[in-house]
Amino acid sequence: MSGEAFPEGLNPLERFGREVREVRKGRKITQRQLGKAVQYSDGYVSKVEAGTLMPSEKFARGCDLAFGTHGLFLRLLRRVEEGDHPSWFLPYLELERKAASILDFSTTSIMGMLQTEDYARAVFRAGHPREAADLITGRVAARVRRRQILEQEDPPTLWVVLHESCLRTLVGGRSVMADQLEHLLHMSETPGVDIQVIPFAAGAAGSHTLAFTLLAFADESTALYVDDVPHGGRLYRSESSVRIALENYDRLRAHALPPDDSRALITSVHKEFRP
Repeated sequence: MSGEAFPEGLNPLERFGREVREVRKGRKITQRQLGKAVQYSDGYVSKVEAGTLMPSEKFARGCDLAFGTHGLFLRLLRRVEEGDHPSWFLPYLELERKAASILDFSTTSIMGMLQTEDYARAVFRAGHPREAADLITGRVAARVRRRQILEQEDPPTLWVVLHESCLRTLVGGRSVMADQLEHLLHMSETPGVDIQVIPFAAGAAGSHTLAFTLLAFADESTALYVDDVPHGGRLYRSESSVRIALENYDRLRAHALPPDDSRALITSVHKEFRP
């Protein structure tokens, strides 16, 4: 890192940008030259250096290659990302980045990776009513950034089973819900993404099961994440826990509507929220 003493009060994103600027200047590289090296515009570089744009992983890796910093900027980017997540959630995030497939079951709210910005803000504000606005903004940005996993060159497959309660629980108001369901419909058309809904008519099948996520990896191992404690979730890697969760997931899928029928239900509820 540079030897300059940075002003106090810089947030992690601003510190990242300051480091890029100082190392770039130290190497006597212009913003345009750096942009060309990392395959981004000089305007993109400028916004990152100003701390107003969240850099991509590709940008951080490109900086390490251009500067010869051996992973420094990728590590700094991880710190930026981790700064807006609770510590107990970080092990899950690290595994999520490496997963070949993600299986999620949601009970009352839509999974974080599929949330719109306004929906996520409403969720965080409801869960942290006394938290400062800038902290909420940071949490929202961190959640929305998780979508980048699905935008990478070789994204994991994503299979989401959600209870109809997720569609009908009014989070943030009717307009926010309409936009959120529209985003779900868009994601349901994305290759490698499957979305199924368990309707109220299925009875107790999905209404008394805790939300959980299964992460499967290229080495054929699987991890289980469960939201089962008041102040955070837990990761399980034991074969027995994973096996039971996989069996439960198959059962939930069996009680859910097929993808096309699920899309029709989401479309119907979406119309109810539109003015």
